[in-house]
Amino acid sequence: MRECRVFFCAMLLVLTALAAAAQPEAVVCALPSTVRVRPGDAVEGAPDAALAAAKNEVESFQVAVITRNGMLEDVRVEAGPLTHGDYTIPPSSVRLYREECVPLRRVGYRATEGPGLVPDPLVPLADPYTGEPLGKTRWNSDEAKLLPGRFGGSPFDVWPGQNQMLWVDVAVPKDAPAGTYTGVVRVSARDAAAVELPVTLTVWNFTLPDGPTHENHFGGVDRIHAYLGLERDSEEFLRIEERYEALLAEHRINPAFPRRLWPAIQDDGTADFSAVDPGISTFVDRFHVTNLEIPRAPFGDILGADREKAKNFMRSWYAYLESKGWADRSYHYMLDEPNSPEQYETVRKLGALVNEAEPRIRRLVVEQPYTQDPAWGPLDEAIDIWCPLFGFIHEPSVAAKQAEGDTVWSYTALVQRAPAYHPEYEQVKDEHPPYWQIHFPLVSYRIAPWLNRRYGVTGLLYWSTCYWGSPDRNPWDEPGFRGYWNGDGALLYPGGDAGIEGPVGSLRLKSLRDGMEDYEYFVLLEQRGGGEVVDALVREAVPTWGTWNQDPATLPRLRERLAEAILARTP
Repeated sequence: MRECRVFFCAMLLVLTALAAAAQPEAVVCALPSTVRVRPGDAVEGAPDAALAAAKNEVESFQVAVITRNGMLEDVRVEAGPLTHGDYTIPPSSVRLYREECVPLRRVGYRATEGPGLVPDPLVPLADPYTGEPLGKTRWNSDEAKLLPGRFGGSPFDVWPGQNQMLWVDVAVPKDAPAGTYTGVVRVSARDAAAVELPVTLTVWNFTLPDGPTHENHFGGVDRIHAYLGLERDSEEFLRIEERYEALLAEHRINPAFPRRLWPAIQDDGTADFSAVDPGISTFVDRFHVTNLEIPRAPFGDILGADREKAKNFMRSWYAYLESKGWADRSYHYMLDEPNSPEQYETVRKLGALVNEAEPRIRRLVVEQPYTQDPAWGPLDEAIDIWCPLFGFIHEPSVAAKQAEGDTVWSYTALVQRAPAYHPEYEQVKDEHPPYWQIHFPLVSYRIAPWLNRRYGVTGLLYWSTCYWGSPDRNPWDEPGFRGYWNGDGALLYPGGDAGIEGPVGSLRLKSLRDGMEDYEYFVLLEQRGGGEVVDALVREAVPTWGTWNQDPATLPRLRERLAEAILARTP
């Protein structure tokens, strides 16, 4: 009898050990914000997350969740507070996102990353507007297809051989004391022991401004009303529109001036702001807007019969902005990419019209600061803000315009290198500026403000953040613009597919925000007399426009050196 009991106990121990061995195990590690990891990639991360940031800055890292011994089911992730002495950065300032993938069936011209499932949309683990968990990805089991609100946030499953990447934003409050903060990100799953990832945050003793110093124009979000099938003036659309504006502002992008705040127009063309002034002030203050576009005059023949009305319209706009203290950073976007002698002549006529209305209005044209064809004539008297494509930048031409008192911005679209009429075409024809599609490295977005600083370019323009095409094309399923320019003109995703009444951001948007924050470091260091240090560090990242450093570890290291230089000059 004793032998039976011993045998039974031994078998129980064996079975217990086998059950334990078969129990799924969650493994987590931290990765920097500058890399993109696909679901099947081998992950090499750190056992803890160590990051540093200024006050009023958002700094990010990624967490890879991997499984051993079978599938992890119902994975949930929580961020704890970050504490330093008696001060606590609350969990609400640590924002968690699940990285969803989009299918790249084809990749575009000069792509550096191949087709397949690529992470880009960032689905919050909880609805940012209601606070409710978004739940798991939802399927209709009868029809084997995803349901509306199909891409859930939390909980989620992780299959063997796959990883689930999470994005973590840490928003440092303005009043956070400088010092070292500690906390954890906790990951739990059904039938698996919870694991914790230690987080260390160093808060530096300087503060970033609320709004972007780097001038920028990223188009409006008004177009989404048609995509969503909503009336432009409906309460539902206006609520959603504001949420898009807020998300852009959170990432140091100036939201475009919305139609809901357009002033009334008097018979002579003058804009009457009396009814909308409180709303405009709220818009500028709430979203920390640092650039305002003076709209194009809403008349049919501004170069002919409606010329005087158009002048009154622009004149009254500038006067209003001047009365609010906003005029210096306002501008009028006259024309986009003039590419014929007729369009060059139109630029000259429009420039003359604006100058007659109010010579202090800055006139922006998306055009390089050298003539496309000398036979078309110059544009010097018509443009105040030149805006060439990344690949069209020519340093001597930029410097010449700046010496004349003009400003130069930059922009990108599709995958465009230097044109044949570039003044130094033979030297730069084989160089590649950063391209802004999903199938290029994340650092392509972050490097843009560094490129601009290297050449004295003071603004950044992009044609859209939410161009998804027709309503029957869903960017979650088909992110290609015109077939294969994946993600071009779309840094945001419609939130309905994640169960959100608002936008969903992207990895690319986060990387761009980090670059805009880097630019604030340039400005702060220059203000403290460190301009030469900025120049030297920027040139390490950007020897020339076409030979920028693509190592994902470079910009974070240079940012730390910028911070050290700022701190050394901070009382």
